[in-house]
Amino acid sequence: MSLPILITGGSQRLGLAIAQDLLSRDQPVIITYRRHKPAVDQLKQAGATVLEADFSTQAGISRAIDEIKRICTGLRGIIHNASDWAPESPEHDSGELMHDMMMVHTSAPYQLNLALQPLLTQHSGLTDIIHMTDYVQETGSQNHIAYAASKAALHNLTLSFARVFAPRVKVNSIAPSLLMFNDNDSDAYRAEALTKNLLGSVPGAQEAVKAVNYLLDSEFVTGQTLHLNGGRNLK
Repeated sequence: MSLPILITGGSQRLGLAIAQDLLSRDQPVIITYRRHKPAVDQLKQAGATVLEADFSTQAGISRAIDEIKRICTGLRGIIHNASDWAPESPEHDSGELMHDMMMVHTSAPYQLNLALQPLLTQHSGLTDIIHMTDYVQETGSQNHIAYAASKAALHNLTLSFARVFAPRVKVNSIAPSLLMFNDNDSDAYRAEALTKNLLGSVPGAQEAVKAVNYLLDSEFVTGQTLHLNGGRNLK
């Protein structure tokens, strides 16, 4: 039996697509989710192990670590996909907003990586940590300042952990721009989004799936960022 891959935030959007693809290829998967939704039950029926975890609190992070250690003896990889995209606004306390962004995107991956490293070394071959970062880690953001800063910090964790965990564990980032729309996105927003990259498309979650599979299959890539932005950086 293959060792499982842990996917945080695996019940929606990119995380869900990645989990479904891995399960379809008989790769055991553990997913965490913050709020229950129908996809959690669907993943469980498909064979995934599901864990409720709120990474915005220290108690939630600690509970998740304890539970993962309890249910498995080794890991093939960790994909840090859990995310929160709250913007700056008069309704958000700026200190609380920055705290939440850093907890979810930086502190949780940092603690999980350190605590679960012994599980990653139980695999006979190379194992993987993949940080799902964001295009804005290098550009900043006018409306999501704390979010962008926390994703930049996650990118920096990639560089540090790639050094510390070599040669047994490969550590890389995937930095997407907009890969998929929300159902409630307006036609005007969708049309504007198509003009922001050179390829004029919003390709869907499968681009992230293919990027994950490339990194999992590679034996010579670590400390790198795989940019999925359609050439947006050149616009």
